Amino acid sequence: MKRQHAVQETSKRPGGFWKKHRKIEKFIYLLPAIVIFCVFMVWPIVYNMYLSTMEWNMVSPTKKFVGFENYINVFQDPGFLKALGNTGLYVLLMMIFCFVAPYFYSYIIGKLITKGEKIYRALMFFPSLLSLAVAAIVFMWLFNSVSGPVAEIFEAFGHESPHWFTTSGYVIVALSIATGWRCFGYNLIVFLGAIVEVPVELIEAAKLEKASNWKIFWRIIVPLTSPTALYVFIITFVMGLQYVFTPIQMITKGGPNMASTNLVYLIYQYGFQFFQTGRAAAVAIISLVIFLLVLFLQNRLNKRVHYEN
Repeated sequence: MKRQHAVQETSKRPGGFWKKHRKIEKFIYLLPAIVIFCVFMVWPIVYNMYLSTMEWNMVSPTKKFVGFENYINVFQDPGFLKALGNTGLYVLLMMIFCFVAPYFYSYIIGKLITKGEKIYRALMFFPSLLSLAVAAIVFMWLFNSVSGPVAEIFEAFGHESPHWFTTSGYVIVALSIATGWRCFGYNLIVFLGAIVEVPVELIEAAKLEKASNWKIFWRIIVPLTSPTALYVFIITFVMGLQYVFTPIQMITKGGPNMASTNLVYLIYQYGFQFFQTGRAAAVAIISLVIFLLVLFLQNRLNKRVHYEN
């Protein structure tokens, strides 16, 4: 009788202990992810903000509190303004090489070419399998102003090849081409995956109305693939900020005369070459603010894109 009574009492409590404490159960399941996120994401940002208010060379056992002095010094540094301008130029060129160009090429491969499209996909995606270090080495050889293939092409037309990596202006273009060549294939495949899902009926109907390929692309493809385009736009922006670090480090070291330095490489220089940890942390926080602004822009644009469901 006691056992039967206990069973009846338990049945009166729907769901038992875990149903009453569902919030605790969810928190327990999420706890490992929360801990990892806090240790590897939140804490580094918080500590970096702390370092940005300090004067420290990573060697001295003590740190000197200077408040916002590091930020003031950074904005007064002509090198920072130059690196900021270079970063904007990197982002612009990467948008051309890794956003606009893959968009058009994916449309051509996905909807206009009927033979050999798989070969084109494989050839264009192949560079994405290589590392940025390999891409930097390849383009060091291609753009060699004395014996590189590009120099020989210039010579065949009776012109002297520019010194790509030692001339201001050319150097950013050369580094962006090297980075864009490495990243082009991935963005192409992402765009292609969205474009092949566009209903064929819409395109056929547009062709019956004698719409040009350009109008089909602009009026049908772009609206229906806008969520993918927004994603590729954001990651291409990140490429322009971060990915060019490897070619800069391997080829130019930020030169000539800071002509190829971007914000990420400037953080590296402040921290590990000049041992100005506070300034490095301040530039890192400024870069974080730029990322947050981009995420805000993404959130605003996300409301205007087309989602099928």
